[in-house]
Amino acid sequence: MQKHTVAIIGLGRMGSTIDDEGHGDVPYSVAAATRASERLELVAGADLLPDKRDAFQSRWGAAVYEDFRDMIDREEPDIVAICTAACLPKPAREAPDANFRGDSHADLAVAVADLGVPMIYLEKAMASSMERADEIRDAVKRNNTLFNTGVLRRFDNRYDVVKDAVAAGQVGEVRTVIHYASSSLMHGHIHSIDTVSHLIGDPAIEAVRGELLPRGLQVEGNHIPSDPLATYQLRFANGVEAWSIPTAPWEFEVIGSEGAIRSCNNGANVLLRQPGTVQGRNTLWEEVPVDPVTPRSTTQSCLEDLVAARESGQPTRGPIDVTLHITEATIAVAESHRQGGAWVELPLTARDLYIFHV
Repeated sequence: MQKHTVAIIGLGRMGSTIDDEGHGDVPYSVAAATRASERLELVAGADLLPDKRDAFQSRWGAAVYEDFRDMIDREEPDIVAICTAACLPKPAREAPDANFRGDSHADLAVAVADLGVPMIYLEKAMASSMERADEIRDAVKRNNTLFNTGVLRRFDNRYDVVKDAVAAGQVGEVRTVIHYASSSLMHGHIHSIDTVSHLIGDPAIEAVRGELLPRGLQVEGNHIPSDPLATYQLRFANGVEAWSIPTAPWEFEVIGSEGAIRSCNNGANVLLRQPGTVQGRNTLWEEVPVDPVTPRSTTQSCLEDLVAARESGQPTRGPIDVTLHITEATIAVAESHRQGGAWVELPLTARDLYIFHV
């Protein structure tokens, strides 16, 4: 079995250490997921900070570099995982000033694609403005780069249970999708909007409405200096509508004409209800057993999906056009807020609204 080499840019949490935080029993960091895979081989990491390079080399035994370009030139990796903060400098939670437009994800993704790396894993969100997201799309397409981002519920086999049930018609014709959780826009809702879309097969999103919190937040100079809390409503081209409700522990519910299916407790279990007992004129929905699944590493699945796409010639689960569309819908929530909560149609005309996030 051919192994595909992996190199990492950014040797902090997602690159190397997040497993120490007790998020679960399966590998989470890119380094740990790579080591767990029979398809992947960890060869190197790059970081500007010497202490992170030293810790990474001690922990994983891989070569380390200060300059990611040197790493790519010498190691010629098949996959580069970009695991830096989105808007350096980290750990800042707010832009240093209103003129700041830092976007390390966009800078690195364009550079790595143009260096000829065949496959890229890019941490979410892919960019902090649509102007920069467009640059990534163009670089990926002109270099025929295979591409996935770290919206990892898309690669979670526990959510596949919901997606497969919906695709098989177990809830009938899909009418509504609800996401339950309070979340910031670029760090959290990039996940929720992606998952909502993924569960129903990624139909086109034609319009977005939303608000940022606090409700009095003013957007000045096409610049939002920190990642705001948000709620949203999506209108899909196939007639499905979706809402985010700021309560509960990260749950998703797909409601159709013949039932509903809900991913509960951040993916821990699934609740399926279908028509059952008839009482008078009403048919009650009753719970239907769903076989549990053994969770797999979402990061490993995401990286191995790149490999599968390369070997088969098929698209990845998170191809660049889908990722761009989800990013656009997420930024459109802020644009809707700026327009007083109006429906905003996609694609966005103004593409320079910048949202600082880490």
